[in-house]
Amino acid sequence: MKPDLDAAIPELHILGVRHHGPGSARSVRRALERLKPDAILVEGPPDAADVLPLAAHEQMRPPVALLIYAHDAPRNAVFYPFAIFSPEWQALAYALTHDVPVRFMDLPLRHQLGDLVRAAGDSGEHEAGDDGIAAVAARDAPPESPGSHMLFPSLRSDPIGALAAAAGYSDGERWWEHMVEQRRDDAGLFAGILEAMTVLRAAAAREPLAPSMQRREALREAWMRRTIRQAVHGGARRIAVVCGAWHGPALADLSGEADDERLLADLPIFDVRTTWAPWTYGRLASRSGYGAGVESPGWYEHLWHTSAASLSPSETAVRWMTRIARLLREADLEASSAHVIEAVRLAEALAALRDRPLPGLPELTEAAEAIFCFGSDLPLRLINERLVIGVAMGTVPGDTPLAPLQRDLAQEQKRLRLPAEAGSREYDLDLRKPTDLDRSRLLHRLTLLGVAWGQLQRSGGGKGTFHEVWRLEWQPELAVALIEAGIWGNTIADAATACACDMADRAEELSVLTGLLNQAFLADLPDAVTHLMARIECEAAVASDIAHLMGALPPLAGVLRYGNVRKTDAGVVAHVVDGLVARIAIGLPVACAGLNDDAAATMYRLIIDAGGAIGVLQRAEYQAAWHDSLKRVADMRGGHGLVMGRATRMLLDAGMFDAAEVARRLGLVLSRAGDPVQAAAWVEGLLRDSGALLVHDDGLWHIINNWAMALPAETFIAVLPLLRRTFATFAVPERRSLGERARRSNEGSRPGDAHRTGGDFDEPRAAMALQVVTQLLGIAQL
Repeated sequence: MKPDLDAAIPELHILGVRHHGPGSARSVRRALERLKPDAILVEGPPDAADVLPLAAHEQMRPPVALLIYAHDAPRNAVFYPFAIFSPEWQALAYALTHDVPVRFMDLPLRHQLGDLVRAAGDSGEHEAGDDGIAAVAARDAPPESPGSHMLFPSLRSDPIGALAAAAGYSDGERWWEHMVEQRRDDAGLFAGILEAMTVLRAAAAREPLAPSMQRREALREAWMRRTIRQAVHGGARRIAVVCGAWHGPALADLSGEADDERLLADLPIFDVRTTWAPWTYGRLASRSGYGAGVESPGWYEHLWHTSAASLSPSETAVRWMTRIARLLREADLEASSAHVIEAVRLAEALAALRDRPLPGLPELTEAAEAIFCFGSDLPLRLINERLVIGVAMGTVPGDTPLAPLQRDLAQEQKRLRLPAEAGSREYDLDLRKPTDLDRSRLLHRLTLLGVAWGQLQRSGGGKGTFHEVWRLEWQPELAVALIEAGIWGNTIADAATACACDMADRAEELSVLTGLLNQAFLADLPDAVTHLMARIECEAAVASDIAHLMGALPPLAGVLRYGNVRKTDAGVVAHVVDGLVARIAIGLPVACAGLNDDAAATMYRLIIDAGGAIGVLQRAEYQAAWHDSLKRVADMRGGHGLVMGRATRMLLDAGMFDAAEVARRLGLVLSRAGDPVQAAAWVEGLLRDSGALLVHDDGLWHIINNWAMALPAETFIAVLPLLRRTFATFAVPERRSLGERARRSNEGSRPGDAHRTGGDFDEPRAAMALQVVTQLLGIAQL
């Protein structure tokens, strides 16, 4: 027969807290030291029982988080963050260092993970701050969803805010900080919180609540009561319960055991795994979307440490302002000791004017803005990011249970001296150095796996293939991405290879395959490269889109001609390049038929890139096939002028056409029978990015000049934007030379010019033509 619980529990102490608050944490620690309980129950996931002792490990440094994820779907994961100023963390630390039995007592995630994923509208991937998932990590904060303000009235969604409003405060954050976090005397604190929450819950009971949320809250509190009863049955007689303040009244009454057991019967069970993961203050902040987040984690840490050092409020303010001054000096901004003194005095004066017992963060921030920042918000942003929010990132012990992929990454980070840091840091890698080359391989492999630890910067100052600039910033949710990527292998290299091969098998476009091939080269995955080459060869053999083939050629040509610093085997690429060049040469004329303006612009760039790639390869058979293909494009009837003009220009540059042939073709294009718009496009294809041809070739100059002068006004207006776009690509000296040439032509300084007709020269009409030419060139009239 079970003992009567009321008689069996001489002492049940409900310590209702707000998660992540230094005042609450300090009060909990003092209460535990005073009560000396023989059992401590903490609101948290019982699934973490196996890893709970690691909280006392000497290498454990908060902020950290419990990571609980579904074994068969790791992306369905929940974080439970802890900071050094979290009441739960202090309760765990006290229990583990004083050999007091401690347990988590919330509803296990193995019974509710599926419901939470559905409530969050989960698509299979989320981070700790996603709606619904954040609610579990917040414990008390209900999942947010469209219309949640209707489902959760103010008493339930923000009970602290209701108390703050009754006390005349603008928000619950300020009220809680002044009444609890900055409180020096915590006598009667928890009894007062319990009484206040009892009244609030009674009032909230009259307000509507969504049935699913009501059931979830009932399940959680029933499980908490069950855990308390189990502790009693285990012999505990002085029990301390550390829980969210809202739940306190529901846990004080342990009657109704039969009802609780009926409610908890037949709960679903999910296979979950638990570990510890480093956390950051940025993710602990409420702005990250974390439901139980706080506005100022860095400030709260400051309060915790100054309180632990038994500093006075004035000393707390002085140290805060000193940290601000040090930060600003590091940023090369003016900040002296006199600034610190004046800022502290101003903050204390503001607190006195507002009837505050001591300056809080608002007073300190306003004082810093006035004294240090001179009213500017730019330095204030730096203070907010680095100090108020904070950039701290926790660490977990080396023997923390990790997935194989996590452990391999940790070993690589240590070997390559690439620490996981919360702040953004730039690495300039010289790939000629073995360590930097291995760093690059690791980062490219992680990118293939979807673990976006580093971002490759395209604007690095170095030249050549031996130089890379990466920006690294570790985010806690990358731990979930690593666990999820574990399905591909137990090491980063094996997993990246398997992942790349799988993506290659599922890819349906040649451009995707060539992009993957480039990534595999960069990541130094020879098995993946071999697999991708086979896939590219198969796709290229049946691909009908010549544009995809042309896009694939340049990166392969670079590897084949020059190799790279990674010592890629160029022989693997040669066979594929042979096939690509042959297919492109045969299919290019057909691909250039019937193009609209947008498609022609795309093909223009592809032709240039493919021509450059074939030039790099320096193979006579490639050049011959390419030139023959370009000639067929240049000879097309009804093709787009931009593409035909570019083909003509490339043949001229290669010596396949001479200037006379180009002039003949230009004359035909610019004849009266031609379409002026297509003629302008042809000129653009011929001349874009190089006005030197027009400067030095008299024949081309006169053909274009006479054509432009002969256009009717309305036609000229239609083609003028196209021509201006072409001439705008010329270098400034080239445009100046063309302008001077236009002036000389119209001055009639050279007898025999094609546009002169002896004594019939008409000065007014010539002046009009000069205006047209200067508009065409985009230069001031000379």
